[in-house]
Amino acid sequence: MSSHEVIIQVQNLVKKYGDFTAVKGVEFQVRKGEVFGLLGPNGAGKTTTLEMLVGLRKPDDGTATIGGFDIKSQLNKVKEVIGVQLQSTTLFELLKVEEILELYASFYPKHVSIPELIEDMLLTDKRNSRIKGLSGGQKQRLAIALALVHDPWVIFLDEPTTGLDPQARRTLWDIILQLKEKGKTIVLTTHYMDEAHVLCDRIAIMDQGQLIALDTPMELVKSLQSDSAVEFRFEDETVQADLTEIEGVKQLGSQNDLHILYTDDMQITLTSLIEMASERQLKLKDLQTRTATLEDVFIHMTGRRLREG
Repeated sequence: MSSHEVIIQVQNLVKKYGDFTAVKGVEFQVRKGEVFGLLGPNGAGKTTTLEMLVGLRKPDDGTATIGGFDIKSQLNKVKEVIGVQLQSTTLFELLKVEEILELYASFYPKHVSIPELIEDMLLTDKRNSRIKGLSGGQKQRLAIALALVHDPWVIFLDEPTTGLDPQARRTLWDIILQLKEKGKTIVLTTHYMDEAHVLCDRIAIMDQGQLIALDTPMELVKSLQSDSAVEFRFEDETVQADLTEIEGVKQLGSQNDLHILYTDDMQITLTSLIEMASERQLKLKDLQTRTATLEDVFIHMTGRRLREG
């Protein structure tokens, strides 16, 4: 397979629950060997999309192929070439790490070397430990090991680092990047911006069941046409100020009473903002400056943050 060969083709996938449409005609392609992210807030339809691709939910409309196999009519073939780690993986708590991997390996005609897999997932010192005694990060790495037992072409990871501490998250990021180096194709869902930025070659941003953007992290941030953001609130929340007068502002964003100015010249914009505030005797609070991120792309496209709270 060449590096630009399409390994997953998704066309017009739809999933309905009664009157509610959870996924509304999603279309995208994933290339062989890339890390492809489905990014969006909880309830955006990311997990449902992933579950349709791996055969856990039946699409109401549309189709998809993985490695050339149709997810509806050739599901058994699809299952041979994919590995899946789901949010709700319930592991057999009383089995030992090595035992469960050998059990899973026995389900397949061929499998990878279990000791090597255990080493790759940094579980060597835990191989004789019972699963119930593992930490959250170790359980996640074991779930990924189980997805890799039969040497699949494509690995699906659903919110792989949710609930993990920062150290365990970083460890998992390293493992995902090593899998990519080995030529695996990885599809992951996440609502963490930094994760998507570090791991993904391309990102499909989902919101309310629809795909609203698809590009590399860099191009998505570039689409804002600004490299910096200035955030602030007015002490008096009822103030209606015309922020378009502030110099250097390329775009405005806001969320509740939080104002965001996107600019390429932080100094000019800050100076202009402070001058305007003092002229009108408006008090600013919570003022901060930062580099524009994927979060800003989402705010700009939807008017909301990816992660509320």
